[in-house]
Amino acid sequence: MSTLDRLSRPASESAIEVRRLVKTFRTARRSPGVRGALRALIAPELESKTAVDDVSFSVATGELLALLGPNGAGKSTTIKVLTGILTPTSGQATVAGVVPYRERERNARNIGAVFGQRTQLWWDLPARESFRILRDIYGVAPGDYKARMREFDELLELCSFWDTRVRHLSLGQRVRCDLAAALLHDPPVVVLDEPTIGMDVVAKEQVRELLRHQVERRGRTVLLTTHDMTEVERLAERVVLINHGRIVLDGTLTEMRERFGRGWRVHVTLTGPDERPCPPGLTVLERDGARLVLGPTGGADAVPTHQALKRIIERYEVMDIRVEESDLEDVMRAAYRDARQESPA
Repeated sequence: MSTLDRLSRPASESAIEVRRLVKTFRTARRSPGVRGALRALIAPELESKTAVDDVSFSVATGELLALLGPNGAGKSTTIKVLTGILTPTSGQATVAGVVPYRERERNARNIGAVFGQRTQLWWDLPARESFRILRDIYGVAPGDYKARMREFDELLELCSFWDTRVRHLSLGQRVRCDLAAALLHDPPVVVLDEPTIGMDVVAKEQVRELLRHQVERRGRTVLLTTHDMTEVERLAERVVLINHGRIVLDGTLTEMRERFGRGWRVHVTLTGPDERPCPPGLTVLERDGARLVLGPTGGADAVPTHQALKRIIERYEVMDIRVEESDLEDVMRAAYRDARQESPA
């Protein structure tokens, strides 16, 4: 589905809708020395910085979208608008049909949020008591509370540290508790900002399994920001790439690889050496006896991966064949580099 198709989707199908969002901050410029400090206090010279610049995207109900970008790209500012913390300078945003910065309390009941280095749990209380307090704040029925806690325990193995004070939990244990706390009131939308930062591989996989469960079985909408490309590959089908406050790409991982990747390669082992020219749309990158590495020619003759495999099998007697895709981290670096070059001075 194209970006235009997504933006023209009826509001009822979109859990998150962002249209031409702009957020500009005004700060006082301070010169060095005592004179500069006095001037900043008495007659401050203000300067503007645009953190989010004409951003538009939508997230469908039951979709997991990865919002990606380098530090300072505008991701956190966008999330703060969606969670009601900030009011935009211009543009519109709705979450589950609510304008977050106008109806903050209602928006808080519609969303769950996890920010990697912050917690919504009570530092000096056992984790179990924090969940009970949240249950009462959100008015969760006793039966629903028990069922959800049982489900979270099965997926995240929480019971082993139920009675440990939050301040004594490891980072992985605390973030798992924060995830369960964010989902306790059954919100239709969940916003996750670097949820697995600092976790070990076992804890990360538990979190991924929980997110897959919430999207696929519960139909929950998830907006995820992360620098972990493994997480993106395993969870997201669609990404929005933002840099310098502007959207660089809104599409699938495949589209991102095609635009910013070095392309794909096909490694082929033949039954014996074969000097015949390769099929149309392909070029030989490496040749070692019966082993070939082929890649796309590019331009008008370019072919998709599946068509390339078909042509190779039809041309050669193949013993083994595999496709090597561009590494996602390399793709992201190329995307950030291109975005820097295209940004205004």
